[in-house]
Amino acid sequence: MTINALLLSSSRVGDTPYLTHAIPFIKPLTTHARQWIFIPYAGVSMDYDAYLATVVAGLEELSLEITGIHQHNDPREAIKNAEGIIIGGGNTFHLLHELYRHQLVDLIYEQVSQGKPYIGWSAGANVAGMSIRTTNDMPIIEPPSFSALRLVPFQLNPHYANYRTPGHNGETRAQRLLEFTRVDPITPVVGIVEGSALWRQGNTLKLLGTQSAYFFRGDDQEVPLPAGSDLSYLL
Repeated sequence: MTINALLLSSSRVGDTPYLTHAIPFIKPLTTHARQWIFIPYAGVSMDYDAYLATVVAGLEELSLEITGIHQHNDPREAIKNAEGIIIGGGNTFHLLHELYRHQLVDLIYEQVSQGKPYIGWSAGANVAGMSIRTTNDMPIIEPPSFSALRLVPFQLNPHYANYRTPGHNGETRAQRLLEFTRVDPITPVVGIVEGSALWRQGNTLKLLGTQSAYFFRGDDQEVPLPAGSDLSYLL
C-alpha cells in the first residue's frame, strides 16, 4: 500500500490559531497535491460553508485549492477528482453516518490506498482507524456500522488526556480505554494528545510533535510512546 495519511489529535493547541501548529506537519503532504476536498460532516453544530471558510483560512499560507464536498452534486466524483482529502473534527458518529450515507467509506479507503494523501484531525483522525469504538463523542446518531476507514490497523483516541477533574467521580479516559481492551483484548489503541499526530507513509508510521502518545492493548495500559517514536511495528 502507498497510504500517506496524517492523523492529528486536534485543530488547535491551547490558544493557538486554527491549524497553525499543524502547518509543518501538513506541508509535506501538499507538495504534489494542490486540489483538496474538505469533508465537514462532523461539524454538526456549525454551517458547512463557515466550517470550510475556517479551514481555508487556517491553511492559507499553503496556497491550496480547497472545496467542500457539500458544494458538489456528486460526493463520490468529488473524492475521485480531488488530489487530497481532508476531514475535520466534530462529532464522530455523525461524520461516519454521513460517510456511509454517501457511500464514501470504501471509496476513501481505496483512493488513499492508491496514494491520495489524507489529512484528518479529531473526528477526522478517529475515523481513520479500524472503527470509531474509541471515540470520545456522544452517539447522537447511529451509523450503519462502527467500522471506519481502516487507514491504520488499530484504534485511535484523539485528544487523549487522563486528567481527573477534582470532585468528578466519573471514569477517566484511561478507564474507558481499559473497558475497550477488556472487551477487545487484541486490537491496539493509540491515544494521541493535543499538538501531536501520527503520520503513515506506506509501511512506516511516526509520532510527530513534542508529546508522548499512549498505547493500550490487553494487559498493556497507558504505556507511554515517546515523541518521535517509530511506530511502524503497529502496521
